[in-house]
Amino acid sequence: MDLVLSTAVTLFIVLDPFGNLAVFNAVLSSQPEEKRNSILVRELTIALVVLMFFLFCGRPVLDFLSLEQSTLRISGGIILFLVSLGMVFPSKSVLGGDDGEEPFIVPLAIPLVAGPSAIIFLLLLSNQHSDVIGNIAIATFIAWLVSAVILLASPFFMRILGRKGTRALERLMGMLLVMISVQMFMDGLTGYVGK
Repeated sequence: MDLVLSTAVTLFIVLDPFGNLAVFNAVLSSQPEEKRNSILVRELTIALVVLMFFLFCGRPVLDFLSLEQSTLRISGGIILFLVSLGMVFPSKSVLGGDDGEEPFIVPLAIPLVAGPSAIIFLLLLSNQHSDVIGNIAIATFIAWLVSAVILLASPFFMRILGRKGTRALERLMGMLLVMISVQMFMDGLTGYVGK
């Protein structure tokens, strides 16, 4: 149960729904209001399929590429660290397509929800805890579901928190993710040096 909870919380932070609120609103702003929820549900479903694919197929992918667990931890820690820096010091650019064009897979499903950091995190977990992959799948679904509810309620959250509130929340989550990424990097380094 501890693994499910810790994985769900960490993955929730990695998925960063509060940080994505403003971006999702900006990308969907050119779409008719009645279509926004259906587009969002479709993109979130695609993201879940991608996450589950990498969770269940992660081990064969690692075996095929001859990647060791320590290598994955180090690279995952570096990517998570870079993502967390982006959360703490957000850029001013907004990822989106052409005006009026309906987003499909990119950028909402990938990379905003199922981004490189989430995929590497799941690859690492599938390799490290292959005996309890079902528990990790439950944790992944919980983290995705909570993120999906937050993103579906984005107009409400944007009204309540405002841009400054969502930015502050994103920076707080970014600080937590910095610590998680450094720990992941150090674990990988310890595993590599201790071989």
